[in-house]
Amino acid sequence: MLQQRTLKSLTRAVGVGLHSGQRVELTLRPAAPDTGIVFRRVDLPVPVEIPVSATAITDTRLNSTLSAGGDPGAPGVHTVEHLMSACSGLGIDNLYIDITAEEVPILDGSAASFVYLLQSAGIELQRAPKRFLRILKPVEVREGEGRSLKWARLDPYHGFKLAFEIDFDHPAVNQTGQRVEFDFASGRYSRDIARARTFGFTKDVEMMRSRGLSLGGSMDNAIVVDDYRVLNAEGLRYDDEFVKHKILDAIGDLYVIGKPMLAAYSAYKSGHALNNKLLRAVLADASQYEIVTFEDERQAPQGFAQLAPAW
Repeated sequence: MLQQRTLKSLTRAVGVGLHSGQRVELTLRPAAPDTGIVFRRVDLPVPVEIPVSATAITDTRLNSTLSAGGDPGAPGVHTVEHLMSACSGLGIDNLYIDITAEEVPILDGSAASFVYLLQSAGIELQRAPKRFLRILKPVEVREGEGRSLKWARLDPYHGFKLAFEIDFDHPAVNQTGQRVEFDFASGRYSRDIARARTFGFTKDVEMMRSRGLSLGGSMDNAIVVDDYRVLNAEGLRYDDEFVKHKILDAIGDLYVIGKPMLAAYSAYKSGHALNNKLLRAVLADASQYEIVTFEDERQAPQGFAQLAPAW
């Protein structure tokens, strides 16, 4: 049987929120089978649990925000996508995430620090079948026309693979790959995707900060680009780090559906909003998907049965 996974022990991290600039403590705890991934706002007078689900996403401006019960006015957690991406990459099904502020710490701006935290706690197999959401029919969402067109799509596939294309008319980005494909069957999420950092342009910083965003951003947790070049002294971690970060985000955005997906995802200029719109389009028609388990691990897609390797 292909089994569910949680952590063997708890692990902690301290950092600042990318947008809020607030100091935040994060504690990752094991959870029982079929719990799913649950954020807990432990800074509130009465702790509030926020189970991860596609319908609990209430804000997608520059990050993915979860709110209790899907109510925008309820307690929430901002910028969940990098941590969710790491959970997806390592196949974590059940986890409690205690958090002392309203935003997940940005750490180094990628998913790598979260991968390290999860692996340092150890991953434990549980006595329950791992449940997958298998896409049965193509589902696509589109916005805009011409140069403003963007879209995201899921197709049936026995496994999980992603193809993403960006289109930034910028000298620094143009020098890198703007399209990338990644297949979970490779088992190389930690090496090939997790280290890709979020990025921002200096021309946008003043506008964002005037709106109370990016208050915790710096070259320690983001790729910073001026009108011509990357300003970080160490340069890029991958030749195609910009588009790889968009794949990293998409993996996290898709994992909020609550189960690992069996599908081929493809997208052009998509982001948090369109990714969540795609999930809601899937859930709107029960004939488009089914929930499956694998009693025989050998029937599972390649890359899901094995525990993800350490660095």
